[in-house]
Amino acid sequence: MEDTDKKDHGEYSGVIKGGLRPSMKLVVMGIVNNKPKSMEVVVSSFPQQEEPEGDVGLQLKVNFPDKAVQRNARLAGKWGPSENTLSYFPFTAGESFKMEIVCEHQQFRILVDGQPQFSFTHRLTPLASLTALRVAGDLQLTKVA
Repeated sequence: MEDTDKKDHGEYSGVIKGGLRPSMKLVVMGIVNNKPKSMEVVVSSFPQQEEPEGDVGLQLKVNFPDKAVQRNARLAGKWGPSENTLSYFPFTAGESFKMEIVCEHQQFRILVDGQPQFSFTHRLTPLASLTALRVAGDLQLTKVA
């Protein structure tokens, strides 16, 4: 991430310098609010505010009341089918967490607190076109790398 990245308690927008590539890892650490509703992590080809209809390589939408994590991607302005399978819900209100998004050749692999949660097959290529990371929601961010 670059020095121009912005982090404000529960929101972060930053640049992935040189774009995403296999073997790269994005790390989001924070503390979930006491009465959380949602959290979103977006890996995209644009800074979210500038081009809201651009490509999204990975969107993670965490719904705390439903204990669900939805994954999706948007190509050419159209969202694909969402994926929702989850072995267990890894987030707890008021607790800290460490989410790792590992970029592999064929997929993203997501771990929470060191435990594998799910994978998401790449729908958007080239991966290097994914140059922005945004995190928002009911949390206090402590680190984004």
